[in-house]
Amino acid sequence: MLPSDHGQAILIGRVLLDAGPTPVIVRDGVVHDVSATAPTVADLLERDDLASVTGRALCDVSALNAPGQPRLLAPVDLQCIKAAGVTFAVSAIERVIEERARGDSAKANEIRGELEAKVGSIREVVPGSEEAATLKAALIEAGMWSQYLEVAIGPDAEVFTKGPVLSAVGWGADVGVRSNSDWNNPEPEVVMVVTSDGNIVGATLGNDVNLRDIEGRSALLLGKAKDNNASTALGPFIRVFDNNFTMDDVRTATIDLVIEGTDNYRLEGTNKMSQISRDPTELVRQTMSEHQYPDGFVLFCGTLFAPIQDRDHPGRGFTHKIGDTVAISTPKLGKLVNRVTTSKDAAPWEFGIRDLMRNLASRGLLAEKAFA
Repeated sequence: MLPSDHGQAILIGRVLLDAGPTPVIVRDGVVHDVSATAPTVADLLERDDLASVTGRALCDVSALNAPGQPRLLAPVDLQCIKAAGVTFAVSAIERVIEERARGDSAKANEIRGELEAKVGSIREVVPGSEEAATLKAALIEAGMWSQYLEVAIGPDAEVFTKGPVLSAVGWGADVGVRSNSDWNNPEPEVVMVVTSDGNIVGATLGNDVNLRDIEGRSALLLGKAKDNNASTALGPFIRVFDNNFTMDDVRTATIDLVIEGTDNYRLEGTNKMSQISRDPTELVRQTMSEHQYPDGFVLFCGTLFAPIQDRDHPGRGFTHKIGDTVAISTPKLGKLVNRVTTSKDAAPWEFGIRDLMRNLASRGLLAEKAFA
């Protein structure tokens, strides 16, 4: 699960101990409990001395999730979970396909060829530019305009709340799709980690589970398509920016995806951040333009990956099956692995903000000195 150069990385995460959820730092392959320094990851990330923070050694990182050992959780706690959509030209076209197909995967292949020929030029324009406005006018006249193209090449990015605070699952957990969805896929993404003052301090990996049939019926169903039990996976760790890992590493990252089914199906894909239409810093800026996040936030940056490889029936493309294993990886951030189930069958989300505060208070971790 670790980055290829983990010996040079500052890695922050959360584990579940008998005492409760605990922020940790990984150093030289050893997991250290730093809750005495910062009771939450949100507090830890506000510190300017992360490179020197120490804690109590718990176990080797290879022991995580083993019987009797700490279980890895999503590496965020009090941060809001936000996401940007339609940030790549390919995904923009796929959203328009969903819209025109009204969520019917059987119609997607026919529509795809027509759209590629007519709106493929969106790859060449800068969102919000004069060229984008000219293309928009031409597409409207041709009857090809869409709300998805508006956020793909217009001045305003699509930014939405992916899930409630504390609802994300971590490495090794089941990830959920709605039980009434029959056209869905993973979305392998880089996730920016932002503090309360808008400082981007690091990144992690994420799976922004996508229900193509539900959102395709109506964009007003975005909340139902995106925010479901176990539908947000993050991890395995947050890698903090330093001399060995910078925003330029994010901008040039290639995120690899491997899906392996119990039916021996295998699909591979990539998400190349170099092809994103808006820089991650611009997405963060728009997220904060008229909003505050006193506990910080994380922001999914969107994905280039749009699976069209047929799984069962010609022309119907890809959809998940229960038991699929999804592995999302890039050398500088490690690997996030989850198994697919339904949101109904995934472990219910039962530990909320009140539970966290009560737990921290019972452990004596809410003293004023514990906060940055």
